[in-house]
Amino acid sequence: MKRKVLFVLLAMALVLALALSACGKQSSSTGGAAPSGKFASTIVIGTTDKVTDLDPANAYDFHTWEIFHNTMDTLLHYKPGTTDLEPALATSYDVSKDGKTYTFHLRKGLKFNDGTPFNAQAVKWSIDRVVKIQGDPNWLVTSFVDHVEVVDDYTVKFVLKKAVNYFPLLVATYPYAPVSPKCYSPDKIDSDSTCGGIGPYKIAKWVRDQEMDLVANPNWYGDPPKTPNITIKYFADATTMRLAVENGEIDIALKSLNPTDYADLKKNSKLQVIEGPGAYIRYIVFNVKMKPFDNPKVRQAIAYAVDRQTIVDKVYQGTHEPLYTMVPIGMWSHKDTFPKRDINKAKQLLQEAGYSADNPLKIDLWWTPTHYGDTESDMASVVKEALEETGMIKVNLQSAEWATYTDQFGSMGMFLLGWYPDYMDPDDYTYPFAASDASDDIGSNYASPKMDAFFAKEQAATDLRGAQRQQVFADIQQLWAQDVPTVPLSQGKLLVVAQKNVSGIVLDPVMANHYFLFQKTK
Repeated sequence: MKRKVLFVLLAMALVLALALSACGKQSSSTGGAAPSGKFASTIVIGTTDKVTDLDPANAYDFHTWEIFHNTMDTLLHYKPGTTDLEPALATSYDVSKDGKTYTFHLRKGLKFNDGTPFNAQAVKWSIDRVVKIQGDPNWLVTSFVDHVEVVDDYTVKFVLKKAVNYFPLLVATYPYAPVSPKCYSPDKIDSDSTCGGIGPYKIAKWVRDQEMDLVANPNWYGDPPKTPNITIKYFADATTMRLAVENGEIDIALKSLNPTDYADLKKNSKLQVIEGPGAYIRYIVFNVKMKPFDNPKVRQAIAYAVDRQTIVDKVYQGTHEPLYTMVPIGMWSHKDTFPKRDINKAKQLLQEAGYSADNPLKIDLWWTPTHYGDTESDMASVVKEALEETGMIKVNLQSAEWATYTDQFGSMGMFLLGWYPDYMDPDDYTYPFAASDASDDIGSNYASPKMDAFFAKEQAATDLRGAQRQQVFADIQQLWAQDVPTVPLSQGKLLVVAQKNVSGIVLDPVMANHYFLFQKTK
């Protein structure tokens, strides 16, 4: 990371080697034969997910980031179908010898959708705005960046707090997306903004929870989108969306149908079901500052009591697999460190913590009903049943819609979450949950000097996949299983259902759908 980088791909062979080797053909698949004849001008996409907040300074969820992926570019971005970075709004960058300064050279002649010029001043303004607003994903900037300097109109310098070997991966996340200084508030969250950034599409219309219309951006610097118009329909539930794709009302069904739907729809000759490698994980988060979860024995007992196999079989119908560490299966440095289910061990730990059948541990388990699909109520019920099987735990299920749910981070003691990758590195599955300067954002409030020392060591290592980082991540995962700030549960695949005349569906471990590659024959 101490060398000059000019006009080259950042060959980050960081992730999911096993998943890619198993699913490599799928990950680069177009989802069907290349279409012939004339193409449709509009493709209709369906999803049961929701846009939370159209401001990149505050949005921090999978679907909204997918909208950003198609409407606001970053200085570097992932090449579709790969985990490699390539130049985007920046044409190149240099790294100082000490690894603490990154200087980006920007594309010239670009404009935001409101006509404001894209330049180094806009980049600095956008980053400073993220820092000032302190929205949900701010840690991706504030944990690493000390300040941003304008060198000249098309050169911008990021000065880091410390050397971070994967900083280029952070720059590809959406808190780093430049936005127009004239279209966004400098110090307030613009939740309903349709300004966008500089991307292959512009947002032409948005009716929250109903519809979003995207149109090709005539000022986009790259190849024009394969389909000029994209309409996204938001569905209240998976059953309604399944009927819509079966009836041809939508061309593509994205996240999420019910697990049983995918098996059924594979038998439908009019549809295609495309499967790609997944870096999506499910887990339980504990607020370690709240009783009774401030007791490690309670957290350890719950880790022993959860039933991952029933979650995979009953809730996800085989579209997930059990996960015994936070680092996904197939990602380099993955190491199973959490124990297999052991009810007797869970009982022993509960007794040591002062609980019994006559004096059971009474806890709330929070879940959110729509954000993770219709199966989430089943997920919560299966976790509840597994814990209560000890005879020493009583679980009260509590739910809240996603916007309220995320507002409650820090006030919920035990809750279900899912994680899609921000940047493709094991650090992204560990640091946000367990670093003392980041864990409050996710609601765990875990802090350990030993864990912080591990993070400092792996972030400073010059070889991204070298033996030093490999060992540090092994140590991190081992300590995780002892301290249990979270409990990993399962890892899911990426599944898309589409009409047979749709092509260009390229799935990759980054997991963002590339709308600009979608095509449909008439």
